[in-house]
Amino acid sequence: MTNQFTRRNFLRTGTMAGLGMAIGSVVFPGGTSAQSRSDAASMIGYNPGAKDLIKVGFVGIGNQGSAHVNNLLKIEGCQVTAVCDIRPGRVKWAQRQVVKAGFPEPKGYTKGDLDFERMCAEEELDLVYNSAPWRWHAPISLSAMENGKHAASEVNIALSVEDCWKLVEVSEKTRKHCVMQENCCYDFTEMVIMNMIRQGLFGEIMHGECGYLHDLRGLKIHPTVYQGMWRVHQSIKRNGNLYPTHGIGPMAWCMDINRGDAFDTLVSMTTKSIGLNKFADRKYAEAKTEKDKKFYSEWQNRKYALGDVNITLIKTKLGKTIICKHDTNLPRPYSRDFLVQGSKGLVRKYPTEKIHIEGLSRGHGWEDMKDYSKKYEHPVWKAIKEKAKGAGHGGMDFIEDYRLIIALRKGISPDIDVYDSVAWSAIIPLSEQSIAEGNRPIKFPDFTRGKWKEPRQLGVSKWFV
Repeated sequence: MTNQFTRRNFLRTGTMAGLGMAIGSVVFPGGTSAQSRSDAASMIGYNPGAKDLIKVGFVGIGNQGSAHVNNLLKIEGCQVTAVCDIRPGRVKWAQRQVVKAGFPEPKGYTKGDLDFERMCAEEELDLVYNSAPWRWHAPISLSAMENGKHAASEVNIALSVEDCWKLVEVSEKTRKHCVMQENCCYDFTEMVIMNMIRQGLFGEIMHGECGYLHDLRGLKIHPTVYQGMWRVHQSIKRNGNLYPTHGIGPMAWCMDINRGDAFDTLVSMTTKSIGLNKFADRKYAEAKTEKDKKFYSEWQNRKYALGDVNITLIKTKLGKTIICKHDTNLPRPYSRDFLVQGSKGLVRKYPTEKIHIEGLSRGHGWEDMKDYSKKYEHPVWKAIKEKAKGAGHGGMDFIEDYRLIIALRKGISPDIDVYDSVAWSAIIPLSEQSIAEGNRPIKFPDFTRGKWKEPRQLGVSKWFV
C-alpha cells in the first residue's frame, strides 16, 4: 500500500470515525470509552457454526503475506478465492501459486489502495486475511466484518485506541471474529513455557519480561524491502513501543490476560534517537555509486521521532508486572528477551534457554532447558509439527494459520480473539501518550467490559488438531 493519502482516504477516515460513534462508543484520548455498553454481546467463546470449507480473500502479498498464502494452500478445508494488492505482479504471483496447488484461479483486485473494499463487498468469502502495511490493518478488518466476513490481520491490528474500540464494537455488532495473527504465541519455546505454567512448575506467576529487539536499520532504510518504505515512515512520526505484540502476546497467554486478569496501567519511556541517522551516515560513506549516495543522503539528517530504545512497564489488575521493550534502530543480535518468573522459579529464552526451579535446580544456578523442552513439549506442537516443517519462522507461522482455519471450520472461537488483539495492540498508542505526557502512568481501556474477570482456558489448552 502506498504512503500517500488521497481525498478518498481522508473521507473514509471521517466515515470510520462516524461509525465508531454510531455503534455506541465515543473514545477520548487516554483510552476511555464515553459509553460502557454493558448490553454488548461479547465475542468471548462465540461459536459461529461449523463449515467444511473456508474461503479466504487475501490482502497484501508482500514478504509475510506471501508466506501466509503458501501456508493456507497446504491446509485442508481452506481455499484462497480472491487476492488483493496494489502491485499487479504480486497478485499474479499469488494466482499462479493457487493454481499450482490445484485450485481455481482466484479473482484479482489491483485498483489502488482501497480495492480491498470492493473485494470485501463483492466476493463470497468466509475470511479476509491481511498482511498490508500497519496503517491498513484496522480499515481492512473493519471492511471485512461490515461485509459479513471474519477478519484476520498481521500484527499490529490497530494503531490507535479509537480503532481498537471500533474493531471490538464492529465484531460484536456483526458477530464476526476479528483475529490478530501473532505468530510468536506459537513458537516452540514459548509454548513449552506455557505448558509448564499450566502444570504449576513455576507456582504463581508474578513477573515477565519481553519485547522486540531486532536490528531493522538495513530494512527500514532500503528502497524496496518495505513497499513505499512504510516502516521507516512510522519511525519518523511515532515515538513509543511500536511493535509490542511479538513479546506481549505469549506473555499475556502466560499471565491469563483477559482470562482472569487484565492489563491495568502502563508507563513508557524512551531514549533519544541517533541510530538511524548514524546508519545513514555510514551507508553514505560506504556508497560506491552516485545513485546510492543520493539515496542515503536523503536519510542522513532526517528527524526520527522514534527513540532508539523504548521501555514500557505494565502492571496487571492482580498485581503482576511486565517489562516490554522495543529496540530496532541500533546494532544488536535478535531477541524477544522472553522471561517468566513465578513463586517457584523462572525461565528465560534469550540469549540462551535457561531455567531455575526451586527444589529441582542446583543451588542458585541456571539449568539448560533441553530436558524440560522434551518433557513439556506442548501438545499443539506434537500434533502439528510434521505439517509445519519448512514453514516460516521455524514452523510457527504455519501453526498459527492452521489453528485459525481449523477453529473456523469447527465453528469455535479462535485462540486469539478480538479482545486479545486490541489489548496487545493498544500498547502502541498508550505508550506514545505516556511518553508525550512526561512518562505519566496511563490506564488501559477495558475492552472486555468486565468479562476479563471470568477465568477461562486458552484455546491452545483445550483442543490440539
